[in-house]
Amino acid sequence: MTRLQDRYWAADGLGGRLRAETHYDGRRMLCFSERPASLTAMLGELVAAHPDRPAIVEGRTLTYGELERIVARLAAGLAANGVGAGDRVMMMLPNRWEFLALVFACARLGAIAVPIGTRQKRPEVEFLLADCGAGVFIIDDDLAEALPDRAAVPGLRQVFSMHGHIAGTRRFDALMAADADLPPAPVAEEDPAVILYTSGTTGKPKGALLTHLGIIHSSLTFARCHGLGPADRALVAVPLSHVTGLVGVSLAAMCVGGCVVLMRQVYKTPDMLALASGERITYAILVPAIYTLAAMHPDLDAYDLGAWRVGCFGGAPMPVATIEILARKLPHLALVNAYGATETTSPATVMPLAAWRDNADSVGQVVPCGDVKVMGDDGLPVAAGEPGELWIAGPMVVPGYFRRPEANRDDFADGYWRSGDIGSMDADGFVRVFDRRKDMINRAGFKIFSAEVENVLSGHQPVLECAIVGKPDPVLGERVHAFVVARDGQSIDAEALRCFCAERLADYKVPETVTALAEPLPRNSNGKVQKQILREMLAAR
Repeated sequence: MTRLQDRYWAADGLGGRLRAETHYDGRRMLCFSERPASLTAMLGELVAAHPDRPAIVEGRTLTYGELERIVARLAAGLAANGVGAGDRVMMMLPNRWEFLALVFACARLGAIAVPIGTRQKRPEVEFLLADCGAGVFIIDDDLAEALPDRAAVPGLRQVFSMHGHIAGTRRFDALMAADADLPPAPVAEEDPAVILYTSGTTGKPKGALLTHLGIIHSSLTFARCHGLGPADRALVAVPLSHVTGLVGVSLAAMCVGGCVVLMRQVYKTPDMLALASGERITYAILVPAIYTLAAMHPDLDAYDLGAWRVGCFGGAPMPVATIEILARKLPHLALVNAYGATETTSPATVMPLAAWRDNADSVGQVVPCGDVKVMGDDGLPVAAGEPGELWIAGPMVVPGYFRRPEANRDDFADGYWRSGDIGSMDADGFVRVFDRRKDMINRAGFKIFSAEVENVLSGHQPVLECAIVGKPDPVLGERVHAFVVARDGQSIDAEALRCFCAERLADYKVPETVTALAEPLPRNSNGKVQKQILREMLAAR
């Protein structure tokens, strides 16, 4: 093995655990040589090794042994309601223990769990149900307004709600069959275990097929790169319906016998800090906005976060000011970036723990089993350090989208997923992500990466959060426009903001116009800024 990133992963003992394999009709890739063959096998190994260890904390504490017994009963109950191998079960639930139990129960049957976000509206739910063809739908009682019109989804056979308070639904307890003697179904590694829908910011959502092979590899990648073990306690403060919450945090902690602490209502900073303190959290993955809100919280020093050792982040640049505050107040906390997507079952790159302080502008190294090519517009790899589209391969990359042959042809090439992200890889193997291809601004031929400008803007003291979009211009093509949200008690001075940027950026990158927002930036259910909404706001002015 001669890849650049292996100098780090080999030091952690990961390099020697890999072997070349062929999967998904001819994709050649590196894989972990020692791994469970499925999610069911993973849970079985955990029960054998740690039956009495806590697995999930959420309202109650479930040990691995208790979880396995619940999973067996749920699987039998789903089977009694007509769910078998390959069938889809859609879940619209907040972060509660039943969510994870259902994922394992579906896996036990060879069925496919289809989690969706709790912010979806009825028409969106109807589309997703029809698209995946789910026969069973499980919904939280608080989300009754999203319950689909049954006439719109004739293939839907059964609907369950947690407490049965929604008219026309059965109680979740009805799925807990008393007879749990049903043996696990035979499952191949390449079989889908979960369908996760992409955010749909550029069109209708597509269902990415997360296989047992990909989920196991991504879970092991996070656990091994971050040094997780049975003593770790992982905080899930992002939605379980997102690949980060499900795989990057929950299953990454569980695959090594750690404990998952679920925060049902996500994005509530005081509640998150209190939970992290009380449960002695050691590991979390959060979006940068949550770290920023935590760093700014006036009572941060009142919480005992001394056990928290790994704070991973992704999805956007981390403001330098946030890193400085947390480095000062939580010096034991390693703030490590990572980069990935639903299509990569979460991680494509991870920052090595030994390298994060010296590479703050990077998203880390390619994961041990992964491969990344930086491709130019001519379809050829670019030189080290030069920008291009990131193409990603490895066992964590999904084989494709559910019933989307055209998208599969467009988005996958030669075993690589074409990410649509513009980035680079330097001579030392560190990857940097500059922008989505569609978000890159072209001002009179000058290419401007919005992430670069946003990173500078975030260092301006009055700025809480910001987003850069292109403003159409008949002469230059596009001009740089900034949407900015001020910190509490402060205001945005557009001229001062431009002067701040002008001292740090080339003149053509400096925002020419600024919109100060009174409300937070619009985000989708995964916490990503919805720039299309911002463009529409700009066009309506």
